[in-house]
Amino acid sequence: MSSSLSNKMLPVPSLRNIRTFIEVADTGNLNIAAENLNITASAVSHQIAGLEHYLGKKLLSRSSKGVTLTAIGQRYLKEVSGALNIIGQATSQVINDIHQDYLRIHSAPSFGLLWLMPRLDKFRKAWPELKISLTCSYESIQFSRDNIDIDIRHGLPQWPTLVVKTIRNERMHPYASNAWREKHPIETVEDLLSCDLIHSDSTLINWNNWFSWHRLHNYNKNFIFNFDRSYMSIEAAKMGLGVILESNLLAGESLRKQYLQPVFKDDLSMAVNAHHLVMPHTSEQKTKVKAFITWITEELNAAGFEL
Repeated sequence: MSSSLSNKMLPVPSLRNIRTFIEVADTGNLNIAAENLNITASAVSHQIAGLEHYLGKKLLSRSSKGVTLTAIGQRYLKEVSGALNIIGQATSQVINDIHQDYLRIHSAPSFGLLWLMPRLDKFRKAWPELKISLTCSYESIQFSRDNIDIDIRHGLPQWPTLVVKTIRNERMHPYASNAWREKHPIETVEDLLSCDLIHSDSTLINWNNWFSWHRLHNYNKNFIFNFDRSYMSIEAAKMGLGVILESNLLAGESLRKQYLQPVFKDDLSMAVNAHHLVMPHTSEQKTKVKAFITWITEELNAAGFEL
């Protein structure tokens, strides 16, 4: 069997070391290069030494005035800079290619079912070449492992290494069906203590928080139903089973269709920042993710929310 050099894997040093070499060559200073790369000057020296050892050639000359390229270093810089630009262009094309591609969204179940699903067809019509994959759960996902572009999470925004865009103007209201309200005239917060209340485990603000917010303490109230999903609580309220404390974001469609109404005439709601668009920094640069963020921002604004 014959073989040629073109069929063999050519030697390739560490791309990290090459990037460091290019940064040192551009700045002419180890300390400035280290600052730009967010590593120590010692790490920069170590990576340059590793690259020179791999090549068996000196690339840099060091002096009290800084560092300069050797003749070999100048030739090598020209070649690897061009190669990295080609790699960068190829990577950008893959990241931003939306043709026959999927936008993979993971969402908290209630947001996915109650808010996102009724609107997804509008996004699909705006981007017909983009396929959409939507999964819903409260499981903790890993973006690379689970192949997710963007995650719509419910909870406290405690993800310091990720891009987090919080949905604003979300508020918690007591809601009930029209039929229930007609049978149960409510005037004050205290009046609710004699009513059938539906509790949801998933909300960041629950009945206890809401009653305390309105300075009603030390009450003893049993709930007729307890659900672990907001969409279940909302459905129970639509059936006239009692009063829920829910998000105006999630209850919006039921309010628009007049399946539910606020229990009180006055605004006795509590503000909450419960839903967030979360993604890696690399995902934020993808054309398909940018398109989705632009679209969902417009949809939220039209509904009275902000992102």
